[in-house]
Amino acid sequence: MKKPLILVRGGGDIATGAIYCLWSAGFDVIVLEAESPSAIRRQAAVCEAVYDGEKTVEDMKAVKAESVEAAFGILKNKNVPVLVDENASAVLKIKPDILVDGILAKKNMGTKINMAALTIALGPGFTAGKDVDYVIETQRGHNLGRIISEGKAAENTGIPGNIGGYTTERVIHSPAEGIIRIVKDIGSSVKKGDLIAFAGEAKVYASIDGIIRGMIKEGYNAHKGLKIADIDPRKEEYENCFTISDKARCIGGSVLQLVCGYMVKINEKTI
Repeated sequence: MKKPLILVRGGGDIATGAIYCLWSAGFDVIVLEAESPSAIRRQAAVCEAVYDGEKTVEDMKAVKAESVEAAFGILKNKNVPVLVDENASAVLKIKPDILVDGILAKKNMGTKINMAALTIALGPGFTAGKDVDYVIETQRGHNLGRIISEGKAAENTGIPGNIGGYTTERVIHSPAEGIIRIVKDIGSSVKKGDLIAFAGEAKVYASIDGIIRGMIKEGYNAHKGLKIADIDPRKEEYENCFTISDKARCIGGSVLQLVCGYMVKINEKTI
């Protein structure tokens, strides 16, 4: 049976969990990203290849592709191509068998159920059976990773997941519009009140004690209120700053489950 071609919209840390699960299982995956990705957990996100040309997450190498043709060349080297194409205009040319929307914009950014034979969306903003074939729950808790065939994922609460007893306190938003200048980057140990960055001329301070797990890219032009950093209060979890999270792996496993189920059904039809 022919191996399906999978297209993933978005290369942030949650989407990277799905991309990694698919890639490590031997599937060909092409990623579509925005011109200026704003991931803060960028050490565990393939979208960084847009800025740096390539990005290795664990043992998976992502490479920026300058064209659809270049993307297929990167696949031949067993790497993950990342193509700048925020509006998914390359879908018609790539003709994927499976499309995963991993943008996590909490609203549909143009994904349609007819874009591929199997369409999957991560998180709220989609209706399974209408916008896409399946939606995967991304909210932490008992239903994390649940596959939804009818209806929607839970609405965004605006409250980050509880880590070490902290929720909203551990996430830092830009106090002003401006270019980000980093003082303390990912992996740095900080105390509450430490200066960690500038947004334009505005100072950004650590909100709690811990380790900086996420920090937006140096030079990013942030708007006021944009999420720009994340602090993990568990200082002993340094390595977690550079690897795929438990949440991303769980969601990625559900994506892989759907893809494998799709392959079984196709195989049954050809027998």
